[in-house]
Amino acid sequence: MKYNRILLKLSGESLAAGQGTGIDTERLNSYARQIKEMADTGVQIGIVIGGGNIFRGLSGAGAGFDRVKGDQMGMLATVINSLALSSALEAIGQPAQVFTAIDMHPIGVHYSKWRAIEAMKKGKVAIISCGTGNPYFTTDTGSALRAIEIEADVMLKGTRVDGVYTADPEKDPEAVKFDEITYDEVLARGLKVMDLTATALCKENGMPIYVFNMDIEGNLKKMLSGHNIGTLVKAK
Repeated sequence: MKYNRILLKLSGESLAAGQGTGIDTERLNSYARQIKEMADTGVQIGIVIGGGNIFRGLSGAGAGFDRVKGDQMGMLATVINSLALSSALEAIGQPAQVFTAIDMHPIGVHYSKWRAIEAMKKGKVAIISCGTGNPYFTTDTGSALRAIEIEADVMLKGTRVDGVYTADPEKDPEAVKFDEITYDEVLARGLKVMDLTATALCKENGMPIYVFNMDIEGNLKKMLSGHNIGTLVKAK
């Protein structure tokens, strides 16, 4: 495989599939199968899942929730998704462990870099929830931070789009896809690969980002086998 250790960021909205909200069990099980297939090859896997299929803090703030409380509700949504994924993985024989950035014993193990790495070295999938554990930070930023902390070789952003485009391909039919792009160009063009904080964090720490469509089963294996199915964001 191309990488030894990865941090995979999954979208909460993608987990809902066509339902719009909640968890689509077919999509959940598809993710679990793909992740197990890669874990079986010896790739060490850390995962961060968003919570937008259940609750999004920023939207809650717009509806009148206190921003801090709204973001905390969003953190709890990521825990629900993480528990669902760990259950789906364990059901097919793949050991997994849920870590939480805030103390939530016995729901999950309180996250630390060393605990997560130890779990991955033992063949477990480390599912890291609650984002950074702080309000005003997205799960994109949480993913970037965890990828750097666990010393991943790459941060994979599994989305419903097959890479980074010059514009939103769902709105602009003339949008052109990049095979590779630099952090600076992403920032200069205002491309929404991740939020600005997450992109800057990856840039400062030399963490490459690979954006690909995780919703097509088999794509994770193709990507890790070296197939060019998405967009690589890197320094130069």
